[in-house]
Amino acid sequence: MTIAVVILNWNGRPLLEQFLPSVVRFSQQANIYVADNASTDDSLNYLQQNFPEVKIIRNDTNAGYAGGYNLALANLKEDLFLLVNSDLAVTEGWLEPLIKAFEQDANLSAAQPKILDHKRPQMFEYAGAAGGYLDKYGYPYCRGRLFGSLETDQGQYDHEADIFWASGACLAIRRSAFMAVDGFDTDLFAHQEEIDLCWRLQSLGKRVTCIPESKVYHLGGATLQQANPQKTYLNFRNSLLLLYKNVGGSKVYYLLFVRLCLDGLAGIRFVFQAKPSHAWAIMRAHFVFYHLIPAFRQKRKNWSNDQKYFKIKSLVWQYFFLKRRNFNQLD
Repeated sequence: MTIAVVILNWNGRPLLEQFLPSVVRFSQQANIYVADNASTDDSLNYLQQNFPEVKIIRNDTNAGYAGGYNLALANLKEDLFLLVNSDLAVTEGWLEPLIKAFEQDANLSAAQPKILDHKRPQMFEYAGAAGGYLDKYGYPYCRGRLFGSLETDQGQYDHEADIFWASGACLAIRRSAFMAVDGFDTDLFAHQEEIDLCWRLQSLGKRVTCIPESKVYHLGGATLQQANPQKTYLNFRNSLLLLYKNVGGSKVYYLLFVRLCLDGLAGIRFVFQAKPSHAWAIMRAHFVFYHLIPAFRQKRKNWSNDQKYFKIKSLVWQYFFLKRRNFNQLD
């Protein structure tokens, strides 16, 4: 099995300086690529001078996470892609468990390692922790992370488990599977595009899993900080688009109505937290979502299905009303 480790870069020289050395050191069995989204800094000069063994893919525009990776992967021929954020440090032996899992199971399409916090190594990291899920209303959560609550890694998730989505911070995906679903949905641009991708893979009967024997450390927030209203906007907008695109039947309209109510409560909460820009981001997300519905109708015809995509009904209820903060407390 041939391996490609692909790092998407946009004006990220400081991140490449800090994190690329670990990728190069611990990924000897892979071809390493940096896919550059039309950077205007000296990232590429830095790479050419310091890491001549790293191959450079030059995208003509900043197409975001989704479009940037679609362009970068289109002409690669390796069997397995490892999509690695530029702010992620890998560890010795991180690739072997992932490669072994894909070699042993031809139906495994996507996977992620255990993702820990680079600043607080004992904690799980927000962007993926030990594997992701959705509740009935489309809110994502992880083994080790519910909303903003992060668990300490005490080995409680050190077992391989099928998950609903694997984190885009460090996503292992079989080339054939990526091409079978036409890659990422570029209309999402950034945030939750990996959830949509994994949803479509599973609609074809493929497996997605977390392999915690592989371990990495993610800085997080290098592109958009958690406190940035644009991140709030993209997360809420894309979450709605995912439901509309992938949930089959008329029940999706009930789900979207409930989301309108729940997101409204989230907006009110932001107001009381003196974060009006985030409340406006949620309102804008809904306005733009309704505007995009006509453009997504064909995608809904292509991909909506009746598979069960959720393990719990309401994360909002269990987290905010029942005060459950750990994944293992959910039912």
